[in-house]
Amino acid sequence: MLDVERIRHLSAQELLALGLKDVAYLKDVEVDGETVIAVHAANGLQIALLPDRNAAVEAAWENGLAPVLLQ
Repeated sequence: MLDVERIRHLSAQELLALGLKDVAYLKDVEVDGETVIAVHAANGLQIALLPDRNAAVEAAWENGLAPVLLQ
């Protein structure tokens, strides 16, 4: 089966696991009236809150994750 065909047949659980060990999603959120950066795993689980993007990007790389900024 071609890779494209395999992707089309992924289960919901397999789809959620894609990038789980490789990617960290960074998103601005408001906490107690201040904007901080939420770091999420590929499955959507919030794994950290950091004070700014630089800290979040650095933390992602230090933990072997490629940071992806969300708008």
